[in-house]
This record gives sequence, C-alpha cells and structure tokens, in this order.
Amino acid sequence: MRAVKKVIDHLNKCYAVAEFDYDGERHLISAAEKTDPCYVYNLDGDRVDTLWEGPGGVMTLCQYPLSDAGEPVLLATQKFYSPNNSAEAKIVYYTREGAVWKCNVLCDLPFVHRFGIVERNRVYYLVACTLKSAHAFKDDWTCPGRIWVAELPENIRDYDESNMLEFKPLVSGLFKNHGFCRCEEEGYSFVLVGTENGVYKVTPPASSEGEWSAECILDVPTSDMLYQDYDGDGEKELLILSPFHGDTLSVYKRVNGKYENVFTFGRKLPFLHAIWGATVSGKEYAFIGNRQADRELFALHYDGEYVLDVLDTGAGPANCMFYKDGEKNMLIASNRETDEVALYELFV
Repeated sequence: MRAVKKVIDHLNKCYAVAEFDYDGERHLISAAEKTDPCYVYNLDGDRVDTLWEGPGGVMTLCQYPLSDAGEPVLLATQKFYSPNNSAEAKIVYYTREGAVWKCNVLCDLPFVHRFGIVERNRVYYLVACTLKSAHAFKDDWTCPGRIWVAELPENIRDYDESNMLEFKPLVSGLFKNHGFCRCEEEGYSFVLVGTENGVYKVTPPASSEGEWSAECILDVPTSDMLYQDYDGDGEKELLILSPFHGDTLSVYKRVNGKYENVFTFGRKLPFLHAIWGATVSGKEYAFIGNRQADRELFALHYDGEYVLDVLDTGAGPANCMFYKDGEKNMLIASNRETDEVALYELFV
C-alpha cells in the first residue's frame, strides 16, 4: 500500500479525529490535546466550521446516535491534558443553537481518557475508561483506574452540570487503562480495553435489566489493540501495541481457546499510539503510527506473512481514522508531533 498525503490544516497538538454527520453531509473533525480549538472539515479537507475554541484536552470524539429530530450532538472528553493533568476531566456534549455550538456537561469523570457507545438489542450504552483514579506527584501510577458503564439516555438534553449522568464501575484495579476498541460480533457491539493488566472484553447485557460481563482475554500489558481477521481463516486475531505508550507491535491468534503470539515486528517503534482497523479492497488492514524516533505511519496486512508498508515518515500521528469517499480509500490523521491535520489517499 502507498499513500498520497495532503496537509489540510495546522492545529497545535492535534489529537482526536472522528466523523461527524450533520445537515445531511459527512464531516471530518479534529480536536486538540491542549487548550485549542476543534475544527470541522468537508471530505475534501476544507475547513467549514469551528465547534469550539477551547478548552481542549480532547481524547475521544463520538457522535450521539439518538439525536432528536436529526439534530446533531457530539460527545467529547474535555480537560484531559495529560496523564499528569486530568483530575478535572469530564465527558461533555455539544449541541447547536442557531449557528453556535453549545457545550453541556454530561458527567464529571476525573482521568477519563477513552469512551465509546455500544448497542445490543436496540439499547445503547456508554462505556468509559479512566486512566487512573488519583495521583500525588508527576508520573504517579499507584492509583488504578476503572471501566465505567451507563445506559445512554434517549434524550441527552435532560442531563447537564446540575443533573449528571450516573455511571457504575464495572472493573476496578486497572493500571494505565489506555486502549479502547469498539467491535461488532454476533449482531451486537462490545468493547476491548487495553491496560497494564491485559486486554479486557466488555460485553453489554442482553437487556437493560441484565448483567454486564468483563473478561480478561489476554494477560499481556497492552496500550492499544485491534480485533480483525488478518489471515482470512474466519477467526479474528488480536493486534496489540505494548506496553503502555510502548514500542512493540504484535499479533496474537487464538489456539485451543487461548491467544498465542504469532507475529512480533522486529523493529522497535517508540511511543506507538495511532491505531485503526479497516477493510480495504477486501483485505483487513491495520493503520498504526508512532510518535517518537522516525515518527512513522504504517499499514499492516497479511499476505502469507505479516507485511508493514510505510505510508509517511516524520509526522508523528496521535490518532488516525479510515473512511470511504466514494471509491477513494482515505485516512485522516492528527499528526500531533508536527501539528498537522492530514489526509492520505490510499492505493493498494
């Protein structure tokens, strides 16, 4: 695979990227890790809107799926500026009043880093992960984080700073609770969570009165992961980046009910971070980027063996997202280390 790159904007410490659909059109958005704006682009990369000027600290962006009368609602983390400066982090949502986007607090959730929405039997749930629970000094990791869950309300506007959505803790004692991957299987969605303790599979209940399940499926420290069938045998593999903000790219395959390592990339990739999985021209690809050393963006696929193609060098992506634009295969990346928001057209 090769890529043709187009830098569409410069945004200080750009971090989160997502698709946000409104007014009958698809949009791309990029938000910043520090106190900087969130910008909206059309699929060609032209800036068309500003959702907010600040505060930043945006680790996750996610469109609310139950918007009233088609009105757009965007959920985001806010005020997570770093693992050492996120005690005031929260989940917020943005609604539009005329031409102005208004911020509303959904819940205060200190150290919340990633979250996502899952659905089962037409009931939607929010899964949120806190990286830690407290700290007394810089790089203090002695207070573990948690996985939190809540049923998503039909009318999110019922909740604000005076009436916050209540979450319940599902799993506690998780150190460096960083990775988050939404997956679909057997007609419903679930979440994989990557932690120092390993990879957890979090499954919503069959009904709102049922019980959640959380199972550690891989006992390997994991910063981020994907769940895809790379070798085409009908069984999905686990691709992991390890350890926390680490330098090792590996693939694990389930053998006799247990995941075993089948591939580890021979070169160390310092500060692995960007990760996204997609099907391109009928083949499963993983898009991966690291933020130190050569600061590369890769595409991984399986062709009798695992192959990594270098798509870009020197940019340092924090996150990336694949999308289709007609027949074009596209990737948007927030290249945090160079403050670039970039589009890549992919060619197989």
